[in-house]
Amino acid sequence: MDTTIGAVDACKAACNDIAAPPNGAVSTIANTPISFNSSEATLGRHLARRLVQIGVNDVFSVPGDFNLTLLDHLLAEPGLNLVGCCNELNAGYAADGYARSRGVGACVVTFTVGGLSVINAIAGAYSENLPLICIVGGPNSNDYGTNRVLHHTIGLSDFSQELRCFQTVTCFQAVVNNLEDAHELIDTAISTALKESKPVYISVGCNLAAIPHPTFSREPVPFSLAPKLSNKMGLEAAVEATAEFLNKAVKPVMVGGPKMRVAKACEAFVELADVCGYPVAVMPSAKGMVPEHHPHFIGTYWGAVSTAFCAEIVESADAYLFAGPIFNDYSSVGYSLLLKKEKAIILQPDRVVIANGPTFGCVLMKDFLQALAKRLKHNNTAYENYHRIYVPEGHPLKCAPKEPLRVNVLFQHIQKLLSGDTAVIAETGDSWFNCQKLKLPKGCGYEFQMQYGSIGWSVGATLGYAQAAKDKRVIACIGDGSFQVTAQDVSTMLRCGQNQIIFLINNGGYTIEVEIHDGPYNVIKNWNYTALVDAIHNGEGKCWTTKVRCEEDLVEAIETATGAKKDCLCFIEVICHKDDTSKELLEWGSRVSAANSRPPNPQ
Repeated sequence: MDTTIGAVDACKAACNDIAAPPNGAVSTIANTPISFNSSEATLGRHLARRLVQIGVNDVFSVPGDFNLTLLDHLLAEPGLNLVGCCNELNAGYAADGYARSRGVGACVVTFTVGGLSVINAIAGAYSENLPLICIVGGPNSNDYGTNRVLHHTIGLSDFSQELRCFQTVTCFQAVVNNLEDAHELIDTAISTALKESKPVYISVGCNLAAIPHPTFSREPVPFSLAPKLSNKMGLEAAVEATAEFLNKAVKPVMVGGPKMRVAKACEAFVELADVCGYPVAVMPSAKGMVPEHHPHFIGTYWGAVSTAFCAEIVESADAYLFAGPIFNDYSSVGYSLLLKKEKAIILQPDRVVIANGPTFGCVLMKDFLQALAKRLKHNNTAYENYHRIYVPEGHPLKCAPKEPLRVNVLFQHIQKLLSGDTAVIAETGDSWFNCQKLKLPKGCGYEFQMQYGSIGWSVGATLGYAQAAKDKRVIACIGDGSFQVTAQDVSTMLRCGQNQIIFLINNGGYTIEVEIHDGPYNVIKNWNYTALVDAIHNGEGKCWTTKVRCEEDLVEAIETATGAKKDCLCFIEVICHKDDTSKELLEWGSRVSAANSRPPNPQ
């Protein structure tokens, strides 16, 4: 079994015992607990040991005077590596990327000026159901309840502003300003993050991290979280009703959604697909959660911008099972999906909704899928229909010698790069649509942030994911507009000795916004991106950059990046025409634009 938390990247069914021994046995208290000397029996060291225990070996940080002593104590923990980032936003994005691979991530910033900077990344992790420990170095404990005004604040003696902001984007908040309840608050926060699969906030008074206290004098007992259980009667009733519904259908289909990850139900979903014979599609934000080499996999269901022939099969079905879907304006292409509620079975992590009929609560998705697999009749009618209409996709027109490079040709070559030893990070923008069309080999990782869609996310996420998944080479596809938001932390990738391949797609602006609503604000100042990365490199670390304008340049660049420079961070700037976009973005943009511009309803 995995010894880290949940192995979120692979969406594996994890043992409920956090940091359990390799044999899966429940962790128990040793007969002779390890005692520490006073220099180790501190709040800071306890927090550090807890992070290591749950599988966090790298913490992304930005120093500030309120967290410096805490950082000293995190550094002193042998199993913990402190990764200094260029700004708090990127530190949060890196913790997000780390959590996607490792199952849990952590970042450390300073009070208010750092906390309010990192909060956008924390909100993104909340939207994606990622357990993330956001630690803030807080004010001196003696300043609480006084009338003092502190620096790094908005000038009021009330220090609760940061806490109130975090209450909306975290599932638990702990303000540690005395040592008596620090142990309980920290443990409750971390265990809540793991149970809820959401970020938590921990503020630690700047004068407390180094003080010994009896509650920290022994090695903390590993977490053993109580497993969630399905209501047995509800499970049986839900399976019976669903089996009756699906077994009556002529051409049912299955569609995987992003909440399969938090439900740890990916393997159970595939097991059901193996048994029932239905065609299997995924929603765009669930790409990578279902193996694309599965014999019945038909691609991404995304309404009008679906994989070719996928939408026709899903929308013409007389029954569809959606596991963990999120239907928002982006995933529904401006609310244009041709689905009918009376044909749908919707599975959420702990709930089953059958068409216009009954709803069953307290039913875990994993348990439900496993039980349903024993009740469904084999029915491959819809998959046979898919094969009848399927036409193999064409290939991009061959480039003439030295012809300006087209984006579809670029992604044809990126496809050839993929293997089980790689992972793809797709930035918000046209990379969403181009990367959706990549066929992922067995074991290839894939991540993007669809629900929150924060441009610039991928730079920090690439840093964090690569730091956690050192067995994979990360391939990041980033637009120039997004890169300008968070470019600084390429320097942190170099400091960490990472070897990802970054394709910087330079087309002069915010392409995704252009296709929704164009205006002069979508045009950005062009940078010499390779020169910028060379300046960041500054001769320290392993880095190779190049600029490509045609297919011949691209082929040569990829050969170098996978050959002589395979141990380097490879930055490939791809010059493209500003109007060179995927047909899917053109369709999607017009539909989202129509949804955004709906007039007010009559009052």
